[in-house]
Amino acid sequence: MCSLAAHFHISGNALREPEDFQEYAPDHTESNAEIPVLHNGEITMMELETYIGSVLLGEVSASFDEEALKAQAVAARTYTLRCILGGDKHPQGAVCTDYRCCQAYRDSEEYLASGGTREGLNKIIRAVEETGGEVLYYGNDLICATYYASSGGRTEDAKEVWGQAYPYLVAVDSPGEEGCGYFWKTMTFESQEFQDALGVNLSGEPSDWFGIVTHTVGEGVDLIRIGGKLYTGVELRNKLGLRSTIFTVTTTDNTVTFETKGYGHRVGMSQHGANAMAQDGYDYREILGHYYPGTTLSPYLSDSD
Repeated sequence: MCSLAAHFHISGNALREPEDFQEYAPDHTESNAEIPVLHNGEITMMELETYIGSVLLGEVSASFDEEALKAQAVAARTYTLRCILGGDKHPQGAVCTDYRCCQAYRDSEEYLASGGTREGLNKIIRAVEETGGEVLYYGNDLICATYYASSGGRTEDAKEVWGQAYPYLVAVDSPGEEGCGYFWKTMTFESQEFQDALGVNLSGEPSDWFGIVTHTVGEGVDLIRIGGKLYTGVELRNKLGLRSTIFTVTTTDNTVTFETKGYGHRVGMSQHGANAMAQDGYDYREILGHYYPGTTLSPYLSDSD
């Protein structure tokens, strides 16, 4: 499975091609061809680089370092082209503007109307322009360039999350994320609320419910025993709405508390980790090489090139 996790909610009105991005979209032969984009049930044709700029406005803060924005542009472009060439996500091989399915989307007009600055918009435009047409390959194939908000300090193997291994989606360290607002999160459930979420009836005190815990190479919870039943960390995250599979559990007489690190599926590039690397002086090529090891950065080549 090649999928992005939900981590930002971006709303929008009509899908359109902002003049800002039309003006600055680089000319890279096939790389800026029109692509089908699904929005509110309708498919609209949009220039690739225009769409990528709007993805950046939806996915990351313009306050990010420019090298992190460039890394995001390459990842988003690669993900987009892989989805379209695969052609099986939506009708007509489209990508959509629903962050829960494909990628977030925000056009420049909405960005500026909601308090975004011209300076921030220009940073996004430059990130798209200066990486125009660049994508990531593994061998001769576009990679599944997944990303998310925060890893919690270490990324996860794709196989641990989706059951399918990718040689470039493996666990790597991701230091420097601790200052971001998505790093720590505490969620407390009343005991009955917790049981209802799992669809079980548990006897005894909450402290008696929890047993063995094993972990993945990415430091997420692999398996955890609750009331005699084994749950995967991914399953528990989905059932309880946890931000991450990196979590610890504490209990009282009537509550169960989860403290999580990170936000998202944790496979591929951490957006806040990329920003931390950029602030430490790494360029976007080094950032991409770190989060997608073994890949090659190259201009996109169509089958006809």
